[in-house]
Amino acid sequence: MKITPLDIQHKVFDTQWRGYHKTQVDQFLEEIAESVEELTKDNLVLKEKLSGKDDEVGQLKRAETTLTSTLISTQSFVDQLKHGAQRDADLLVKEAELKAEEILAQSRAELAEMRRMISTLKQQRALVLDRLRLTLSSFHRLVEIEERPEASFEGNGESDMSVERTSHREAG
Repeated sequence: MKITPLDIQHKVFDTQWRGYHKTQVDQFLEEIAESVEELTKDNLVLKEKLSGKDDEVGQLKRAETTLTSTLISTQSFVDQLKHGAQRDADLLVKEAELKAEEILAQSRAELAEMRRMISTLKQQRALVLDRLRLTLSSFHRLVEIEERPEASFEGNGESDMSVERTSHREAG
């Protein structure tokens, strides 16, 4: 059975000869009721904060899913380009064997361009992966900061501020 602040305030005790001092008991019950009411309010605030953090975690998981999907799509696209470029290069080599020296030179130039494109795409893929790692690292650090017990914020606050400044510098 849950006791509310009103239950404490309205509790009536039987009196008997040489019992407790009624005024002191009433005063103590009033103090307990106020404490329970304050704790109940604090608990409600904490539950609301927890719900907000659950929402944030859900958003971060959705963002992670989106980023993973984008990465997979990018990898598939790169693989298709590699496969297509290789197929085109093989076809150009076969045609070049049957045609004159001019066509051979032209097909070599096209092959070089395709390799440059593949190289560019690989560099872009590496850049996307680096940015993804940085973003995930930043999200991870933010989650760690948010998960710290409130007791750690009761200090001078300087160490938390420096961690936050460092996080912003690294993310920016």
